[in-house]
Amino acid sequence: MQILLANPRGFCAGVNMAIECLDQAIKLCGSNIYVYHEIVHNKYVVERFTKQGVTFVDAIYEVPRGAWLLYSAHGVSPAVRDEARQRGLRTIDATCPLVTKVHLEAIRFTNAGYRLILIGHEGHDEVIGTMGEAPQNITLVDSPEDVDRLEFAPGSKLAYLTQTTLSVNEANRVIERLRQRFPGIECPPKEDICYATTNRQEAVSELAPQADVVLVLGSQNSSNSQRLKEIATEMGKPSYLIDGVAEIDLRWFDNCRTVLITAGASAPETVVQECVDFLVDRFGADVEPVTIRQENVYFQLPRELRVLQSSL
Repeated sequence: MQILLANPRGFCAGVNMAIECLDQAIKLCGSNIYVYHEIVHNKYVVERFTKQGVTFVDAIYEVPRGAWLLYSAHGVSPAVRDEARQRGLRTIDATCPLVTKVHLEAIRFTNAGYRLILIGHEGHDEVIGTMGEAPQNITLVDSPEDVDRLEFAPGSKLAYLTQTTLSVNEANRVIERLRQRFPGIECPPKEDICYATTNRQEAVSELAPQADVVLVLGSQNSSNSQRLKEIATEMGKPSYLIDGVAEIDLRWFDNCRTVLITAGASAPETVVQECVDFLVDRFGADVEPVTIRQENVYFQLPRELRVLQSSL
């Protein structure tokens, strides 16, 4: 058996920043800290912090007054920030800067009188946060069929934004339909789908044709990990999204000569290596790392955490 180990894979700069942010917050503020939603969409990461005493909540009222609260990498709406202020919470914002960029675009377009169309998945934390910037002004679409059902008054100024973790191909199909129906629609000055999502999808697209089976490390609620699995599946390859080695089924590898292993942007490298080691031990697999793109992106810690560090 041969293992093609895709690179880039795993943590992106935004996830690295968010996890480092929570690690530093624990050191500075103690482990009795709260996080609004999962810090990143990964079971392994959330369990690690839970064992340290961190509490993950889905509503601000669950956080005791005056406590420390960290906003996850997916961003939050202004209403959530207002509620946190009203409760006297001490907040640290670990929102990925690329998500913040989409929020700022939503504000800018709204202030300029545009009606906004957001391409994304209903219920995703990032989408909820973005739509909260202008809830009466943003319409969510998920597919070209959703675009066909849109109705706007003649002469409406329209613009679109996208969730950062979408399938590039799927998003492009929706964008194409938007441009067909609304030729004058405006787009963000730079695309919203993040570099890490694009790079990991490109690696799977290039390498999956060489594989008999594709393993994607990531959690089921991770949008970008789901997209990697879907890309491989659309190419006709048996593809499995797993959190770790415990979920591997040996039957997947019957008559398998080549396995492609990759990981979503919120999956830690430790779970990747555990799976690689398992296949090497079980099948005597040879490992071939394959680099499609180099990544050298780094996001600094949020200002409020840097201020806190300098004051101690």
